[in-house]
Amino acid sequence: MPCLPSPLWNPTLQTPPSDMMNRSSLCALLLFLFFAASSAEHNVRTERISGSAGDVLEDNPVGKLKVYVYELPSKYNKKLLQKDPRCLTHMFAAEIFMHRFLLSSPVRTRNPDEADWFYTPIYPTCDLTPTGLPLPFKSPRMMRSAIQLISSNWPYWNRTEGADHFFVVPHDFGACFHYQEEKAIERGILPLLQRATLVQTFGQRNHVCLDQGSITIPPFAPPQKMQAHLIPPDVPRSIFVYFRGLFYDVNNDPEGGYYARGARAAVWENFKNNPLFDISTDHPTTYYEDMQRSIFCLCPLGWAPWSPRLVEAVVFGCIPVIIADDIVLPFADAIPWEEIGVFVGEKDVPELDTILTSIPTEVILRKQRLLANPSMKQAMLFPQPAQPGDAFHQILNGLARKLPHDRSIYLKAGEKVLNWTAGPVGDLKPW
Repeated sequence: MPCLPSPLWNPTLQTPPSDMMNRSSLCALLLFLFFAASSAEHNVRTERISGSAGDVLEDNPVGKLKVYVYELPSKYNKKLLQKDPRCLTHMFAAEIFMHRFLLSSPVRTRNPDEADWFYTPIYPTCDLTPTGLPLPFKSPRMMRSAIQLISSNWPYWNRTEGADHFFVVPHDFGACFHYQEEKAIERGILPLLQRATLVQTFGQRNHVCLDQGSITIPPFAPPQKMQAHLIPPDVPRSIFVYFRGLFYDVNNDPEGGYYARGARAAVWENFKNNPLFDISTDHPTTYYEDMQRSIFCLCPLGWAPWSPRLVEAVVFGCIPVIIADDIVLPFADAIPWEEIGVFVGEKDVPELDTILTSIPTEVILRKQRLLANPSMKQAMLFPQPAQPGDAFHQILNGLARKLPHDRSIYLKAGEKVLNWTAGPVGDLKPW
């Protein structure tokens, strides 16, 4: 590729010369055609993740920890699901499938005195609007009610105030329980969960909604549905950059400055007419097939830093282009995100075409080989039934790596750390 060593545009020039602009277009087109032709040849190859990350990814948690599952009244879980089965398919469904998995998992113990961890099965996101969007506003009261119940009926919460308990809280901003960042920050993590380990999709460094001990997981994407849309691996990747989704949230942020911190709006305004970018608000029936025909898949932040596109990109071998500053990615100690993805700063979105067309061929091909690794794909999914190395097992591996608990988590007789009356007044109402 003779055009790779030279920059596509010299930013020190106020106005790029026309011949340089033509050269830029030619280089991009050559790159596009080259990858379209070469991808089919290399797509079936795979590469194991080197070093300790590969070992962690393929680890088996069985025998390394025991989990006690509290038995709660069905109003906290099963009745919510019976009321609205749509909860099984939205991006927060991990809270439901984790419960089902643990009930039959070999790590489950029915003797709480031998448990390393305690799990409280609550479905706080299973409260959907008519359009299927989860409302987190009742979640704090539900959590508080469940914790009151387990602390009154079992002795285990009170001896640590939840430090050996974990909760699945897959909201946009986790246990801050709000879908808008400003409001989530204002709320902060529910006070009663501040000693517990949070298993959550939200992950952003130096953020009040991310507890240091959290386990960051992928959002739920339906494995069976994706499996049904697989195409032959030798089909060329003829789309250079692909994205389907909102650029503006017209109902909540019509000007686009707050939604996605303006990053999605910048993608649209800069590249809507760029032939290398196949981007649209449409969601075609060939969406999954299109991702498998693409080299790069944009994964920009929305209201939160992540979306199911991240899972879909990995599963379909499309290099994720992650646009979300300070994001903490799922299972980051096991999945080498820097090696399989491309990170673009939110402020650098206008240079996205230059950034992607400047990536050397051999780097792209290696990313594709790593993405072809079956264990990488498996770690991002919550299949039914569970399979070795899947996201359920990665969560358990994360919990196992936190053992043994430090003795300092156990409170002295009469000692209290958490404030039961902290937080907004509305959270204190009965649920």
